[in-house]
This record gives sequence, structure tokens and C-alpha cells, in this order.
Amino acid sequence: MTVKKVLITCAAVLIISVVLEIAFVTHKTYYWWHEVTGFSLIYGLVGCAVLIVAAKLLGKLIQRKENYYDGGEDGDV
Repeated sequence: MTVKKVLITCAAVLIISVVLEIAFVTHKTYYWWHEVTGFSLIYGLVGCAVLIVAAKLLGKLIQRKENYYDGGEDGDV
């Protein structure tokens, strides 16, 4: 599956979810941002994207070389 197809599929699912929220969900809100239609959906999507990007960056920062436990470049161990 190409990146374009994945993005189109995610956008379609997001739009369908917002339409279903408008049609069927009644909110009791305490804060104004909870009244914004689709706020929870967008917040969750952005949160997941941030977690994925952070995990990839963290993995690149702490990843060890393939021969780290073999004693480095020498191989004399």
C-alpha cells in the first residue's frame, strides 16, 4: 500500500467518524474545546502521530551498532 493510499484512507475514516459524531453523540461538556466537533478524534490522531515520531527518534538515538557486544571493530574478544 502506498503512502498516498494510507493518507486517503485515514482521511476518509476521520471524516466518517466526525459525521457519525455529529449525528449520534450528545456531549455534556465542562470545557469549551470539548464542544468543538471532532476534537477528540483529531486530538487522538495527532497524539498517536506524535508518539510514533517520538518513538522513531528515540530508537535512532539509543540504537547500538550491530557489533556492539562483539567488542567493537577488532573482534579480538
